[in-house]
Amino acid sequence: MNSTIYKKALLEDVIPFWSNFSIDKTHGGYFSCLTQEGQVYDTDKFVWLQGRQAWMYSFLFNNVDQKKEWLDIAKNGIDFLRTHGMDKNGNFYFSLSREGKPLIAPYNIFSDCFATMAFGQYAKASGDKEIEALARKTYYNILDRKENPKGKYDKTTGNRPLRNFSLPMILSNLVLELESVLPKEEVDLRLEHSITEVMEVFLQDDGLIYENLNPDGSFSDSFEGRLINPGHGIEAMWFMMDIAERKNDKKLLDEAVQVVLNTLEFGWDKQYGGIFYFLDIKGYPPQQLEWDQKLWWVHLEALVALSKAYSLTKNQEVWEWYKKVHEYAWSKFSDEKNGEWFGYLNRQGEPHLSLKGGKWKGCFHVPRAMYQCWQAFEKIENSH
Repeated sequence: MNSTIYKKALLEDVIPFWSNFSIDKTHGGYFSCLTQEGQVYDTDKFVWLQGRQAWMYSFLFNNVDQKKEWLDIAKNGIDFLRTHGMDKNGNFYFSLSREGKPLIAPYNIFSDCFATMAFGQYAKASGDKEIEALARKTYYNILDRKENPKGKYDKTTGNRPLRNFSLPMILSNLVLELESVLPKEEVDLRLEHSITEVMEVFLQDDGLIYENLNPDGSFSDSFEGRLINPGHGIEAMWFMMDIAERKNDKKLLDEAVQVVLNTLEFGWDKQYGGIFYFLDIKGYPPQQLEWDQKLWWVHLEALVALSKAYSLTKNQEVWEWYKKVHEYAWSKFSDEKNGEWFGYLNRQGEPHLSLKGGKWKGCFHVPRAMYQCWQAFEKIENSH
């Protein structure tokens, strides 16, 4: 049974790895820079990964089992974020020293997004009203900054203004996450806005999601404008599927499923297997030198999107893709000896770096995907 594979991996492999190796019992928060075996190789703390891990443990407490250990681990991150994570204006730093001294200024709002998710989920788990208020405050602060998320840290001159996909994508998931702390009108309004942005602006006529567009939504023939990030497009589609299921909107569901299939068709490496990290829509060399690496999160998001899509539509083409991605991902990324997943493979599918966590990889995509796939397959199995 597929649900058992994911449930077992989550509860007996992935979460124990992070529980055993990442908790900083001295200064609070979590270590994310872990070797293949779980040894800490750098003690800097990246605020978005602190938020993601505190969210993950709060989420498990709320949705899987009310284990005191999980709530304690979540609190360890929440307290660290609340004490050290933000500047005097309530904007969240990018990184901190082990003790919590700020190292990199709040140069975008992704740290804030994941801190808010963590606060919302932890408030639900603990009933802590102060944290609930902080979740709301941070959320509205994100909205205030969303037109100019980098503020004074923006390097561009304004001569080629572009709309970027990351924020509408994150907001579509963030409001669902914060449903217990936000007014219903705000949730409904933001979801409608996200659907429009994702499915009517960034989704282009060729059936793919573009990362950057001109302000009027048209194509920009530049490195940024030609950029396709298959993992982003696929991840956004399972957010859309969640919204479609919630609204009982079959048209949105079918569109989202089709975009997943289009993206896999476009982004799959026909020579070595796996999904490319970045591609240029016109087939030119991408500016990202790591374009042909195979990344853990891209393949996990594809597994989530495909398992959800299959549970909701029973589409055979989706199932064929699921089997293909499952076979690739589990055989290449999963580390049976030491637990957890490798993050970065070269194009041929060999580990490019053996780390289990770093500046970009933490306790988030692997456990979240294990949970989501477990739930989707349980639904499939129960429907037979």
